[in-house]
This record gives sequence, C-alpha cells and structure tokens, in this order.
Amino acid sequence: MEKALRVYEKEKRYPAPTEVVAQDMGYKSANNGAALSALASLRYFGLLEKPEDGKLAVSKDVENYQYAPDPKIKSELLLKWLRAPAMFADLLDRYPGGLPSDANLRFDLMNRGFSPAAGDSAVSVFRRSAEFAGYTPSSLQRNESIPGEQLTGEAIILENGTAHVAGVSKPALPSEFSVGDTDKIPVRLSAGRKAWLVIPTPFYEADKLRLKAQIDLLLTEDLE
Repeated sequence: MEKALRVYEKEKRYPAPTEVVAQDMGYKSANNGAALSALASLRYFGLLEKPEDGKLAVSKDVENYQYAPDPKIKSELLLKWLRAPAMFADLLDRYPGGLPSDANLRFDLMNRGFSPAAGDSAVSVFRRSAEFAGYTPSSLQRNESIPGEQLTGEAIILENGTAHVAGVSKPALPSEFSVGDTDKIPVRLSAGRKAWLVIPTPFYEADKLRLKAQIDLLLTEDLE
C-alpha cells in the first residue's frame, strides 16, 4: 500500500513508464530483482495496472482508498485486495468460521503440494496480510457463486517487501487430468518448445481474471 500510494502521489492515475514507476517507489531502476518483485506484487494484488505496453498506472481502487471518506470503504478495499491472490481466497473460503493454527494451515498447503519451506512462507505472509486487512470471520462473506475452487499450482509469496512465485513440488501435467474435466490447449513457443493451458470445466469469469492476473505477473517479472 505504501509503495502504491507513493506512485499515486507522483503520477496520479496517469500511465508512466515502468522505469519511472520503479523510481517513484524508491528504487534506482526497474532492472533489478527487488524492483521487479515489488512491481509484480503490486500488480498481482491489483494495486497497479498495465494500460499499455511498457507503462503502468495505479488502479482506481487505490485512488478510492486514498480519498475514501468512510473507514468502512477502506476496509472493504483492503479485504478485496486480500482475496486477489487465488491462494489467499481459497484459504479464506476454506475456513469461513475463522483461521486455524499456523501448523494446520501449513499442513493443508503441504497436502496440496507445497514444499515445507514454501508452506511456511505462505502461511506467514497470509497471516500478516489478513491482520493488515483487518480480516475477521464476519468481515468477509464466503463467495458461493464459484463452487469448488481449489488452490492453483503457484502462489505469490511476499517476504520483506519483495515477491516471488513458489510452485508446488510436482505440477500437474495435462495427462493427469481426465478429458471430461478439462480442455488442454497447446501454446507453441520459440525453439520448438510448447506450453499447455489446462482449462477446467466449468470455467468461471473469476477464473479468467485470475488466469489473466497470473500471466500479467509473469510478464512483469520478465521486464528488463
């Protein structure tokens, strides 16, 4: 939030080159790991948007947060951002009556393929994020319009103001899904390589937004 508000103070909501946005946040350049991680983090949570190639802009929600006359509005925005990472939304929906112990959360993530180290980091950041957003069981109603959501194979892990993507120890391959459950879309890459998009059925509008957010995150990390 602090970094997003720094950018808003200098640029308002006008698009600015990635290099300028990184400098607004206090980095000397966008071409280093710390700056790229911070940019990826802000985009992943919906604080920054990419209105055009090579430029970033503060989201409308950040402006609303800055000038909200009612603390309730700020609280609602914080809870909205808390749910932006798919992993966070899944955990909040899984435990609507209140979060269990860290050990329980860690065990849950490890059963879903997270390594012990990635599970520890995820639980620590999730707990701190929930506290920062003022989450309580009554503050965030479970979204029943998207049944059966599960953790994705990657989760954003934020530590000491930086971000990286922690993958599961064994990512699911297209062959591991039944034909009736998914559509497998090949994407041809350079040098004869191939990637697969595995799309579940049904595929909800919220799923599209999260998939787009993950792709945007990868594009941000590749900025040089």
